[in-house]
This record gives sequence, structure tokens and C-alpha cells, in this order.
Amino acid sequence: MRSFMKRVDLFCYKHPRFGINNFMLYVVFGTLAVWLLGAMDTTNMLYYYLTFDANAVLHGQVWRIITFIFIPQSSGLWLLLFLYFYYFIGSTLEREWGPGRFTIYYLMGMLLTVIYGFVTYFVTGRSYFMTSNYINLSMFFAFATLFPDNRVLVFYIIPIKIKWLALADALYFVYAIFSDLGRGLGMMSFLPLVAILNYFLFCGDDLFRGVMPRGRQRRAKTVNFQREVRKIKYEQKHAGYTRKCAVCGRTDADYPDLEFRYCSRCVGVHCFCQDHINNHVHFTE
Repeated sequence: MRSFMKRVDLFCYKHPRFGINNFMLYVVFGTLAVWLLGAMDTTNMLYYYLTFDANAVLHGQVWRIITFIFIPQSSGLWLLLFLYFYYFIGSTLEREWGPGRFTIYYLMGMLLTVIYGFVTYFVTGRSYFMTSNYINLSMFFAFATLFPDNRVLVFYIIPIKIKWLALADALYFVYAIFSDLGRGLGMMSFLPLVAILNYFLFCGDDLFRGVMPRGRQRRAKTVNFQREVRKIKYEQKHAGYTRKCAVCGRTDADYPDLEFRYCSRCVGVHCFCQDHINNHVHFTE
């Protein structure tokens, strides 16, 4: 998992313009549009032609590889609440990771879902309709990994930590698996595990560090911040700049309009430009 994330971060570093800004906004508006068009469709065929169907894709309906993410899972007020929830979680992850990494996360979830759909089709000979329901729900696991102790007001009254809501989300995944098994869906019952796999690829290391007993965690190196600051000031004095990005090496002397910030999650004092403050591998030593 760590090597996979290093490759993702390296790709984002080499392609800083890769990624779709406000990715979840497109998903939300696309879902709303499909819902509104579906409400006017008296034949109920719109959803049928947009959901993922391996057999239909193999017969030329390749748009289903993308359009299945726009199929709404509910309607009315519940749909609006779910879409707001997905947008909030997705936009928060995008701000934390950067557009490139979040775009790869969502596209990877789509790719794994499509691959599993084809595998199921070739193994069982049956073609199942699939949506992005579990991809969207799995985003909450990533959000909870980054902000486990943040509190939200359930029903605007009950304060509860994000990590406990993530546990409830995990229980729902378990329930969905056994429920689909009981309905005789076979391999398709394990579709939630595909979304979980995508989550582990991107957040597995952070999750294991968070749940590992303190006694087994590697002791963090003590940092003398005053010495680090003096070292940085000395280097700056002789280099002719005030701030330098630890990833791309750009300085405020060469790029005066560029914003620079320090990362609080890195061990030591490390400065990053606006393109890499949310898109870098954190220093651990």
C-alpha cells in the first residue's frame, strides 16, 4: 500500500495539473440530472441504459462504464441529503489530498468496480446491474481516517465522533454482504469489498498507524524546533530566499506570487508551495 501511494504521489508531482477540480460537484449535478430526467421517463428505461451491465458493454454500450456513477440510490429529500453528504465528504478529501489524488481515488474505485463486474460475468455467466453506491459510501472511511475525532451533530442534536459513524458504515457494509447472499446474488454480494479494497490502497497505512497499540508504534523522533528554525534561517540568509518548497524546489524569490505554507503533519519544519501543501509524502524523520 505504501509503495502504491508513493507512485500515486509521484505521478501527481510530475503532473501537477492532473485532476478534476470539484470532482464531486460534477457527480452530484450529474446524479440530480439523471434523477430529474428519470422522473419524467414514463417507460423507466433511463436507469436501465445507464447502469453498468457487463453484457451490454461487451455489445457496444461502452458509456455504461462511466454513467453508472450517476444512478441515484434514493429520491426526494433523502436524495438531496445523500448528495450533500457525498459532496461534503468528497470536497473535504479533495482539499486535503489535492485534486489529482482524489480524482485517482474515485477513478480507481470505478475501475475496480468495472473489473469486478466483468469477472463476475465471465465466472458466473450472469450480468448484474451495478451503481457507485459503495464507492460513495467508502469515501466516508477515508474521511474518518483523516479526521477520526471530529464531531458531527446527528439529527442536529446528538454529537458523535466521526470514527463511530464510520464503524456504523462498516456494519452496513457487512449487512449488505449477508443480505445479498441471502437473496442469492452469489459473487455480486461481495461488491462492497471492492470499495473497501480501494479504501485500503489509499488509506491503509494511515488506518494501521491509527489503530496500532501505542507500545508497538515506532517512537516519533523528537524535534528541536528552535534548532530547525535557526537552520532554515541560516540557509535562507545564504540562499537569497525566504521560503522554498520541499517538493519542487521553487522559492519565493523566483516565484514571488506563489503562496508557501508549512505542514503541521510532517516531522520537522518543512515548507511547501500551494501546489504541494496538500499533495506530498509527509516527512517522518
